[in-house]
Amino acid sequence: MPAAARKFLSSRWAKLFVFLLSSVPFVLLIWRGFHNDLTANPVEFLQHQTGDWTLRFLIFTLCITPFRKLFCLPELIRFRRMLGLFAFFYVCLHFLTYLGPDQSFNFAGMLKDVVKRPFITLGFAAFVLLIPLAITSTAGWIRRLGGKRWVALHRSIYVCAILGVIHYYWLVKSDVRKPLFYGFLVGLLFLWRLADWFSKRKAIESAHTTPIRTS
Repeated sequence: MPAAARKFLSSRWAKLFVFLLSSVPFVLLIWRGFHNDLTANPVEFLQHQTGDWTLRFLIFTLCITPFRKLFCLPELIRFRRMLGLFAFFYVCLHFLTYLGPDQSFNFAGMLKDVVKRPFITLGFAAFVLLIPLAITSTAGWIRRLGGKRWVALHRSIYVCAILGVIHYYWLVKSDVRKPLFYGFLVGLLFLWRLADWFSKRKAIESAHTTPIRTS
């Protein structure tokens, strides 16, 4: 990676750039809404768009660690929290679109849906699991929880991503290309994480079993 690119990734402008870029889907939805360009079924369109972007940002967040290690770019870690919070932002929009225009803020009807319709059950579970991740994303919470407990908690992002993919797959029923593609990416990232974990464990075991030479 060129030094200039790494210098940019370390700058404050890089965070602003990522923030603005991550906001583009939301701005485009507002633009289309003002111009009555949300298709013949605006509620369904908004649900699909916000759901898609939730999964995309979850995948972007999960990509940070492997990309940081594979491409020797430690600076990428600066963007993981922001990308994760954008995933939470878009899942909130997704949920509000369902709760508001779809259910007319009928909480009793929503709970019945959650119980009776499996794809909504999984989607709601993923949403609930993301809440503590968003709340504890700050440095203060890392100190309160301790590094190990914080890392263990935030590994549940994989569970959220998997539940989101299954939720999407059960929702679309016929054209399953998108959820299968997202599922492939999440599976690939999960396998990378497992391989990295086994590699670290093997290195630790090897270090413990290596005899100490004495002169």
